[in-house]
Amino acid sequence: MSKRKRNVNSDFAAANLELENKKIKPSSSPTSPESDFKASITIQLVAGSYDGVIHGVTAKILPKTAEFADTFLYTAHNAAIRCLALSPPSAPIPNKTRKIYLASGSTDERIHLYHLSAHAPSKTTVPTIPNITQNPIIENPQNRELGALLHHSSAITALYFPNRGKLLSSAEDRQISIIRTRDWNVLCSVKSPVPKQIGRPSGDTAPVGGTPSGINDFAVHPSMKLMISVSKGEKCMRLWNLVTGKKAGVLNFDKSQTAQLGNGKYSSREGRKVVWGSTEEGDEFCVGFERGLIVYGMDSRPRCIVLPQTRTKIHQVDYFEVSTDDMALTVSTEDGRLIFYSTKPDDLSVCSDDEKDKNTLPFAKEIAQLGGETVGLTGRIKDFSILPVGEGSIKSFIIATAGSNGDLRLWRIQQNDLKSQTGPSKQIGTVLGSYMTNNRITCLKAFIMFPSEDNEDEDEIDQENYSSDSSNISSNSD
Repeated sequence: MSKRKRNVNSDFAAANLELENKKIKPSSSPTSPESDFKASITIQLVAGSYDGVIHGVTAKILPKTAEFADTFLYTAHNAAIRCLALSPPSAPIPNKTRKIYLASGSTDERIHLYHLSAHAPSKTTVPTIPNITQNPIIENPQNRELGALLHHSSAITALYFPNRGKLLSSAEDRQISIIRTRDWNVLCSVKSPVPKQIGRPSGDTAPVGGTPSGINDFAVHPSMKLMISVSKGEKCMRLWNLVTGKKAGVLNFDKSQTAQLGNGKYSSREGRKVVWGSTEEGDEFCVGFERGLIVYGMDSRPRCIVLPQTRTKIHQVDYFEVSTDDMALTVSTEDGRLIFYSTKPDDLSVCSDDEKDKNTLPFAKEIAQLGGETVGLTGRIKDFSILPVGEGSIKSFIIATAGSNGDLRLWRIQQNDLKSQTGPSKQIGTVLGSYMTNNRITCLKAFIMFPSEDNEDEDEIDQENYSSDSSNISSNSD
């Protein structure tokens, strides 16, 4: 007996009518929780590795610990995964699960796409077959692969979802592409010029056009009208107008300012990371180098530099909102530390008149640090993700860190720990738990999952949507 199909059009019409009556406001970020911290919270961790494997792990946050369970394990790429990106969740529709796009980029020139369920799993099972780890396993049929994008001709370096409708990607072919998620077509691309190689060694055997080039990283302004990119072999950053899709300007890095970061005469002095943030003075952006950072204002003038007291290599940089009018700059280092800085004008160091004449920049204030040798964490932190939990006076943060040894750690810090105080920085954070993935992790993304929902007939509708999405990607790849 054939199974009766539902009338999808009538279901969506009824859902839209119910949405208008309830006035449900869709969420704009996958990291915005909708539940209080006192209730059980489940976090989805997604880690990429050198082996081309994407490992999904859920962590149920308890008052003093965390319970981990395997969610999915995709052999996505044939080479090392360089970057991951998560989209905002889909709009809430009654009797339908909310989804999140996952994009992964690798050195094999491919971008793989996945559908992830934004709801916490309802069942946890322990494998009956004996294995080494005996980790609990959660199978979610809503997590599916969509396909792959092949519009780049070199290694993928960065991915970003400014909203659910667009995906931005950059690669070592010097291109930044804007992709529409409705049909996964490339709308437009901007391309940086070939960098001029100065002072190449006489014994260099690189062919013509084979010198280092490509986009290292890019950052989109919250208004989605301006973008900044940094590239290999360039001692500058480029500004792009996203309204016209053209170059807006080029800003060279000052030699004396990069020398404060320890970049010598023969260093590349190229930007490796770039992120947007804001303070009381307005919006700002930070450019990361190998061992330090420079913070710029909206007038493209440098405000301060960020340099760890113990000189070490920097792996990841990000801003996160401490309160409604305050943001902190977070840096992960080679020696296993997560350092928090304040870039407020009142917290910057004071420069003497001689230092001002030498174009010396003030230092940002180090507020606190997490991890490091004092707590027995000495391995490098390749990536991290900070998730806000709670509101008001009970607001805290769950921090997920990923080490290159395959260790995923969850920490909890309080909002009061990040208040700027006089004196040296303090050690903060409480370890909730750790999970060994047995893979060398290169990148990490995380989001707080919504409460679980058990829907009877959603599998049939999702299967139809999955088939249509897969056909769109296949036709675009051809």
